Amino acid sequence: MNNVVLITGGTSGIGRACALEFGRAGASVVITGRDAAKLAATAAELAAAGIAHRTVQGDVGVLADANRAVADTIAAFGRLDVLINNAGLSMRAKFADVDVQVLEQLMQTNFFGTVYVTKAALPHLLASKGTIVGMSSIAGYRGLPGRTGYSASKFAMNGFLEALRTELLPQGVNVLTAAPGFTASNIRHTALLANGQTQNETPRNEGSMMTSEEVAQHLRRAVAQRQRTMVLTGEGKLVVFLNKWLPGLMDKVVLNKFRKEEGEL
Repeated sequence: MNNVVLITGGTSGIGRACALEFGRAGASVVITGRDAAKLAATAAELAAAGIAHRTVQGDVGVLADANRAVADTIAAFGRLDVLINNAGLSMRAKFADVDVQVLEQLMQTNFFGTVYVTKAALPHLLASKGTIVGMSSIAGYRGLPGRTGYSASKFAMNGFLEALRTELLPQGVNVLTAAPGFTASNIRHTALLANGQTQNETPRNEGSMMTSEEVAQHLRRAVAQRQRTMVLTGEGKLVVFLNKWLPGLMDKVVLNKFRKEEGEL
């Protein structure tokens, strides 16, 4: 792989794993992140692995930062082949309790962050006939209780990517919607509570989940094969299938599952 890959939210979890996975396969990698210290730490890992890379500090939910991420990528490497829209926030709060500004924040990062970076990157991806990846979620196929804003942002992302895929078919740009399923990553630790504060913990057993590194391996293969969708884990595939054909049953199944989380619903 002799490509240039831009990964938003590339300092932890799936984003960091993708930076290392694509880089080790021969790609030049650009990562974005809001935290300068985490950017530096990830950059050190990439350098130690001999991976050509750049970092861009910024928030992709801010239009100027999103534009700068793409501009810096082109300035550094002269092209862009793969865009991985990975930056995202989650939440853990009932809608009745949550401050609506939390939902606005989720939509700004998860949905508009994807829109902003994709818009800036599109001319370069048209030139390379590259790939746009949206790191979605099972929550983008099945609304999850306590995750109203997160589910809404991922449903919006899925619709955006489906429409964009259709538009770009004649131009040869692939659009991949990736839903990792429940994955051991940083997103639940940084999930927003009802008041907008981060929960700094996870209610789930992270050790039983697919690792971020496994997700990155699957994603690299899906990009190479120019797949249109990728749904991971047996549980994730089952949820998507059953929700399509037995939605009433899934309402009850999902509610019961999430009720088992401590302090949930």
